Amino acid sequence: MTTEFDLGALLAERGAERYELHAKHLNPQLPRMLHTIGFDKVYERAEGAHFFDAEGNDYLDMLAGFGVMGLGRHHPVVRKALHDVLDLDLADLTRFDCQPLPGLLAERLLAHSPHLDRVFFGNSGTEAVETALKFARYATGKPRVLYCDHAFHGLTTGSLSVNGESGFRDGFAPLLPDTAVPLGDLDALARELHKGDVAALIVEPIQGKGVHEAPPGYLRAAQELLHRHKALLIADEVQTGLGRTGDFYAYQHEDGVEPDLVCVAKALSGGYVPIGATLGKEWIFKKVYSSMDRVLVHSASFGSNAQAMACGLAVLSVMENEQIVAGVRRTGELLKSRLTALIDTYELLADVRGRGLMIGIEFGKPSSLKLRGRWTMLQTARKGLFAQMVVVPLLQKHRILTQVSGDHLEVIKLIPPLVVDEADVDRFVDAFTAVMDDAHSGGGLMWDFGKTLIKQAVANR
Repeated sequence: MTTEFDLGALLAERGAERYELHAKHLNPQLPRMLHTIGFDKVYERAEGAHFFDAEGNDYLDMLAGFGVMGLGRHHPVVRKALHDVLDLDLADLTRFDCQPLPGLLAERLLAHSPHLDRVFFGNSGTEAVETALKFARYATGKPRVLYCDHAFHGLTTGSLSVNGESGFRDGFAPLLPDTAVPLGDLDALARELHKGDVAALIVEPIQGKGVHEAPPGYLRAAQELLHRHKALLIADEVQTGLGRTGDFYAYQHEDGVEPDLVCVAKALSGGYVPIGATLGKEWIFKKVYSSMDRVLVHSASFGSNAQAMACGLAVLSVMENEQIVAGVRRTGELLKSRLTALIDTYELLADVRGRGLMIGIEFGKPSSLKLRGRWTMLQTARKGLFAQMVVVPLLQKHRILTQVSGDHLEVIKLIPPLVVDEADVDRFVDAFTAVMDDAHSGGGLMWDFGKTLIKQAVANR
């Protein structure tokens, strides 16, 4: 008996219902939010760093699916690898054999961090963090993990316990008994370590929320403190890893830093099959998997599946063959320098920071009286509205997708696909300049939209 299923026909018949279906059956606030800010677009296809609508208009993607689309959408090498692995009809996920692809991908990953020895494959960044938390606790025999204020490590219960943003944590207590310390504060770290119950510190070398980089020397000094107290350093490279910041891992920007556990995900998927990986030292894995009785003490049903492994291998091959990391350094330096040059021109532009193609654009209180009054009005209603006022015209008028870097932050985060080029940089800077010109004119549609956002913010209180 042959069962027929035509995906193209289904999308042709029902695709136009996308927002109604989501509102009825999924998270109801997402379509509501998209409608409110005018982001309810209909994208028909995508290629590289661009989306296209039904009329053929192209949109520049400066978001990369929150970093998942490191190589852009539908990279031909990754796409071919996925077709190939499906056509091979492999005996996948038997659970009681050892397939070659996981070992090959682990070998390729570990080559970029030679101080690490073994890999556990899961299905997402939050799973990679959960794995690191479990392994650190078991290997050290200590219960508490430290994390940094404003960190984001995921939204499952364990990773939420080391999430430094109260907006995500509220209402989900009790969580694990972990403790926040300020990013860069070695004294605060030392005080907690002296209590003797700390298993590890988990840290993003560059925080996604606000794009704040760990101060120079902090990671190395923190590592020394942790090891002195028999605790571990966990580097969360879920967003910063695989070339995003201009090195393969962001922790590699600082000499002498060798984390005990490293979490990766997002870009390793090639944008196709979810994957998470936790890399660690030999002694940690041997403690967790200490006997045959403990062979399945930590596992994932879909971990190491052939499709994800094939995509990961293809991604690493592309990164090497197309010299992606070197390209990120060049393009990132160009984008950051051109944006930084605008600070003296626009009083609403306070800072440009970050590394590689992870850049934060921060807005601040203007000096002129007229603009200061409008700024204060926005801040009184809800902090973060001005950044949203910038994001919206970038999409509506210039067809460029960006994001505000966190709730109540006047920061836009740029994390485009790592394959953006100089033409894409020109397009973004030109559009951003036009939006800034409009904002500094003191009138126009941008400030009218600001009034709409104020009304929405007041109504939601």
